[in-house]
Amino acid sequence: MKNSGNDPAVKPVAERKQLRHYVDGAFVGSEVTFSNINPVDGTLIAEVCEANASTVDQAVRAAQAALKGPWGRLSVQERAAVLHKVADGILARFEEFVEAEVADTGRPVHQARTLDIARAIANFRTFADLAKTANTDLFEMATADGAGALNYTVRKPLGVIGVISPWNLPLLLFTWKVAPALACGNTVVAKPSEESPSSATLLAEVMHDAGVPPGVFNLIHGFGKDSAGEFLTRHPGISALTFTGESKTGSTIMKSVADGVKEVSFELGGKNAAVVFADTDFDAAVAGVLRSAFTNSGQVCLCSERVYVQRPIFDKFVAALKAGTERLKIGYPHDDGVDIGPLISHGHRDKVLSYYKLAVEEGATVVTGGGVPSFGDARDAGAYVQPTIWTGLTDSARCVTEEIFGPVCHIAPFDNEEEVIARVNDSVYGLACAVWTTNLSRAHRVSRQIHVGLVWVNTWYLRDLRTPFGGVKLSGLGREGGRYSLDFYSDVANICIKL
Repeated sequence: MKNSGNDPAVKPVAERKQLRHYVDGAFVGSEVTFSNINPVDGTLIAEVCEANASTVDQAVRAAQAALKGPWGRLSVQERAAVLHKVADGILARFEEFVEAEVADTGRPVHQARTLDIARAIANFRTFADLAKTANTDLFEMATADGAGALNYTVRKPLGVIGVISPWNLPLLLFTWKVAPALACGNTVVAKPSEESPSSATLLAEVMHDAGVPPGVFNLIHGFGKDSAGEFLTRHPGISALTFTGESKTGSTIMKSVADGVKEVSFELGGKNAAVVFADTDFDAAVAGVLRSAFTNSGQVCLCSERVYVQRPIFDKFVAALKAGTERLKIGYPHDDGVDIGPLISHGHRDKVLSYYKLAVEEGATVVTGGGVPSFGDARDAGAYVQPTIWTGLTDSARCVTEEIFGPVCHIAPFDNEEEVIARVNDSVYGLACAVWTTNLSRAHRVSRQIHVGLVWVNTWYLRDLRTPFGGVKLSGLGREGGRYSLDFYSDVANICIKL
């Protein structure tokens, strides 16, 4: 299919037949397209244009040119005002964004409304305001002649930022990268996941309507290998690349950008733990782990797939979590009170189901779930799986060491702090951990010893956008959030003035 028109589409994304790229201020098509499938019932949402190397090159060149144009001459305050207009544009089309996210992912409507779209708005507003109020360093220096010198730092745009974002929280994570990159004066070439292209396309319309100059924000669709993702990471015109996704893909990207010594920021996989001590507020811990294991059908990089419960309350906790899991409502995203939607695709469902099978082979006790729900309606053509709890596996089992990225957790008992800290840290990943205890000293003591980028105590997924976010080991490289994002998306230079 070929469509090279340059006018913004006017229909809601979920009603369109084709999603196009946005390059140099115009919507452009491609001869090659791929299908965007609704994971709820397997129906076609739209055909999506796949960018070839030429389209990616056009986008990068447009972004380079825009750095020298009006965007590069705007003050920080003027850029911030544009980003606030983008946030206002998202708010004005809030329900369209909700429907786009729900169509692509099948997530419950209430989650898209309260988390995804609201956070996208907050991302633009927060980083616009942080850029306006950010401080830099000033050092007074003594010199041999007694006159002295002043050294001060300035932040300059890095250049063209390549953005590759995942499908699990599409608009939230897309804007988490685009907003600070633009706030720092860079231009962007961004590729959303091929599984969830709709809200990014809608964002391009909002950018257009908000008056973002041509070439400042460019959107390309496609896959990774031998497609838009690879063409972008290998392009010599990008100055830095930020990626959220699988650890293996991050390693491949790092090799691609190594020869050019590009700046990189990676938020990769996780096999996160939740640690529940016997002195916890029991009901709060059960509710917290239920949320951290099954939110978004377990498709959040921060979800708790490993749960360690102190032995005196182990049996009681397993029974309570089982009861809570079996009360979760699996259904259509627009159903009232629905908790669990489908996985992102049938391909991902096959992966998760392969782990369900493997867990039994490895000796797991299936506490609940472990299969595919049956509805007797159109949902049977979707990508649903049952939320699942296991016990009885060893710490070396593949289902305990490998990221599954589905609605599943394994619960194991432990006896003391030293033991559980060692078991939590015995992982190739190190993204996040949740600790549940009412002992304040223990909370501080244990949190400092867990080798991850983020520890929550008596909560989960509570995020202040000013704080650093990122992982260690195979969970990532670098930190984003607050001034850490400003530092990554800026070229920090020193200016020395001899007095």
